Amino acid sequence: MRRPRKHSVPVEHTRRYLEPGPVVLLSTAHRGERGIMTLGWYMMLGYDLVGTYLWQANRSHALAKRSRECVINLPTDALLDTVVGIGNCSGREGDKFERFGLTAHAATDVGAPLIAECHANFECRLHETRISADYPLFVWRVIRAHVAPRPVWPRTVHYRGDGRFMIAGPTRSRRALFRPDMLDN
Repeated sequence: MRRPRKHSVPVEHTRRYLEPGPVVLLSTAHRGERGIMTLGWYMMLGYDLVGTYLWQANRSHALAKRSRECVINLPTDALLDTVVGIGNCSGREGDKFERFGLTAHAATDVGAPLIAECHANFECRLHETRISADYPLFVWRVIRAHVAPRPVWPRTVHYRGDGRFMIAGPTRSRRALFRPDMLDN
């Protein structure tokens, strides 16, 4: 195996290499207010637990904290400009569903709306919070998942930093190399 030559980079570039996964749109609602935020800082903590970093200055932080619910929506590359636009404005400036022409569908089990244009929607209830002076971590339990049957592997968007995105591409199977108990069935 070839050993690549490496050079030092600023530590703030770490996210360009370790960003956890596709960018998502987090929708929230509380007492007639609803919001959407673009979110890249989250992590899977188990099969049905997701940790999200919701900055306290975001309107979505307050809505999520009060309602104790959210929907994690998975956009595809067709929504890339919308994802960036949502991330570049505040819900205090107006309803983002209307501003970006998105369809809010009622969720099955939570008060936050699903974004119909997204490939998948994950209804979540707050499992616990770890809000400190340093970081506001929300741990969500996914209680219902809605996923479009096609495409099986959607072209999701992944933020690389510096205004650049990677679009998910070809999928390669290594299923035969896994122990059977390590596979999703």
